[in-house]
Amino acid sequence: MLDWRTIDNVAPKAKSAHVIVVGNEKGGSGKSTLAMHVIVALLKAGRRVASIDTDGRQLSLTRYLENRARWSRKHALALELPAHFSVRPGDGETVSEIERQEHAAFRSIISRLGEAFDFVVIDTPGSDSYRMRLSHAIANTLITPVNDSFIDLDVLGRIDPERLTVIGASHYAELVRSGRRERHLGSHGETDWVVVRNRLSTLSSRNRARVTAGLDELAALLEFRVANGVSERVIFRELFPVGLTALDRLDRATLGVRPTASHLAARREMAELLAFLRLPAADAPAHEAARPPPLAIGA
Repeated sequence: MLDWRTIDNVAPKAKSAHVIVVGNEKGGSGKSTLAMHVIVALLKAGRRVASIDTDGRQLSLTRYLENRARWSRKHALALELPAHFSVRPGDGETVSEIERQEHAAFRSIISRLGEAFDFVVIDTPGSDSYRMRLSHAIANTLITPVNDSFIDLDVLGRIDPERLTVIGASHYAELVRSGRRERHLGSHGETDWVVVRNRLSTLSSRNRARVTAGLDELAALLEFRVANGVSERVIFRELFPVGLTALDRLDRATLGVRPTASHLAARREMAELLAFLRLPAADAPAHEAARPPPLAIGA
């Protein structure tokens, strides 16, 4: 277990950045896509944003941002970019030695950010690690995307196979509980935990209703808020190679192709999700001024 004094040495001090962590122990849940949209939304709101990729092996968020920078240069586009950092895996003969290196690297990055940024967005690996636990322990806002199925619900809680009711918290939920407890002991305030239903089917079903009931039960048990996230849309996978988001100017000049109604639907869903997060930037005057322009279908 982490010690609150360790967290106290790493977490940004009062009046510094609001830390947003996107976490889930299961891979393929859409963490990097959500992190990227949060980053771009905050940048468009005129906020100072830093991003940290703690998944030192996959580096999905890092690749996404590299694609964005490359597309911006190639097409002479003014695409917003955060100050980005990545935490590489430690190298040592013992677990304690590796954790020491990773903790030092993580602390160095956080301390370098200081009070220079309004927000720090952290993308985490899909497995339990020291970086994962430490990231969760310093989160002001924790976003956990889960695909809309009992397989993915298992990351939050154990489900009775016959009655399909919750019978206990999962390992990941316990990790979050531990981080919240350590954060409280270190007097760093509460973590707003938002579970996002990701890749929703457009069709209603009995199974979907059961997943909804299970999530509601887990929300009461684990104290998180449930957000209806985004539908399963090919458009999100198509945006990754060019580093774009549904919040960018979606016209032929930016996309390189003609935008469709799917772009508009994706933007609407993301805007609704971001509003649900209730981030401190929501009431900033710059937010309205920087709102993405309306999409002209067929432009």
